[in-house]
Amino acid sequence: MNQREKMHTGDLYLPSDPAILQEQFECLERLCDYNATRPHEAEKRETLLRQMFAEIGEGCYIEPPFHANWGGKHVHFGKNVYANFNLTLVDDTHIYVGDNTMFGPNVTVATAGHPVLPELRGQGYQYNMPVRIGKNCWLGAGVIVLPGVTIGEGTVVGAGSVVTKDLPANVVAVGNPCRVLREIGERDREYYFKDRKINLSPKE
Repeated sequence: MNQREKMHTGDLYLPSDPAILQEQFECLERLCDYNATRPHEAEKRETLLRQMFAEIGEGCYIEPPFHANWGGKHVHFGKNVYANFNLTLVDDTHIYVGDNTMFGPNVTVATAGHPVLPELRGQGYQYNMPVRIGKNCWLGAGVIVLPGVTIGEGTVVGAGSVVTKDLPANVVAVGNPCRVLREIGERDREYYFKDRKINLSPKE
């Protein structure tokens, strides 16, 4: 098994392998093009994202600047995914994001890790574990998701949280390390923010 193949197995590998770097730089060139687009160039952005990502559904929007180790090559987005400024995807292996999920500004989703043993870090070793984020999630500003984490659908992660372990579906979770605060329930059907009631007409 070569170094490139080990990127997706969880094994230790050397990311400085020349074959890896050559492919990675090509991906980063397209990422640079994306971040250089003007605000009115929506069609150009959409075309670039389809070239950059492993999969990307309709209606996705990523606000530049966007940062990714592989420019999205190992990222799988469903439909209508929204990302605010400075989304960082450490996509050395696969990141899966479900439909209608939202990322606040300055969110980081990381798949790459380094050994705790200093001698191995000194030799440049790395390992990667995939991240899975379900449908209809909302990750608030500054959230950090660590390698190997799965977040269940419908879950809200509070701003500034560091997600070190899996989170179930349909909960509000906050903190460092991130923990479940409560389930999403009946009160959320009545109030959208503190004491502000939901009062929408059927058309809205």
